[in-house]
Amino acid sequence: MALRIGVHPVLEALRARRPLSRVVIAKGAASHRLQEIIDLCRQLSVPLRFENRETLDRLSGGATHQGVLALGAAHQYCALEDLLEGAGLLVALDGIEDPHNLGAIIRTAHAAGAHGVVVPERRAAPLTETVAKAAAGALEHLPVARVGNLNRALETLKSRGFWIYGLDERGAETYDQVDYATPTVFVLGAEGHGLHEQVRKHCDFLIRIPLAGRISSLNVSVAAGIVLFEWKRQRAVAR
Repeated sequence: MALRIGVHPVLEALRARRPLSRVVIAKGAASHRLQEIIDLCRQLSVPLRFENRETLDRLSGGATHQGVLALGAAHQYCALEDLLEGAGLLVALDGIEDPHNLGAIIRTAHAAGAHGVVVPERRAAPLTETVAKAAAGALEHLPVARVGNLNRALETLKSRGFWIYGLDERGAETYDQVDYATPTVFVLGAEGHGLHEQVRKHCDFLIRIPLAGRISSLNVSVAAGIVLFEWKRQRAVAR
């Protein structure tokens, strides 16, 4: 992940609209140029974090950071509205922080015919080179929208006619017994805790993948492939 270290490099990156996953400012640091960085971050919807100076020392590798650094993204995010025109399938991710899983999901979503992926600012892996490599080129073709609040994004999608299907081991119906309505949004949670409770409440349906054996869950990118290609199969049969 590319780093911009120091006031001037971060300011220039913001002014040039470079793709940034977040800007980090040391707690207690203050100056008119740092305030300009804060204002630009808010104006451009770049995530802004205030951390202890020790965190910046670690991230910068000991370089002089002047109380600010920016972590670059490999690709530019888009806005949620940019995904909606003509979309039949979107994939929303809740808490996917592993870049390999994110890249694999992007690759699978593109192969299944998704129009885009939606990720939150927090609890989400940024679009790093690791993600791009795991996506095997799909990141060049499938847009990723970053939203401030995933629950509000799901509400927006509902208001635009999308049906929301959350993949959850407690789901009432199995994924292959559901007749998916379009346009469709699949919501996938991280391994371990799955979907957050508020995200679950925003889903129209909760579906599950029945498993044999003693393993209680699948890798999230594998689970994504199963449900997305079932959606693709149903669309092919309906034609």
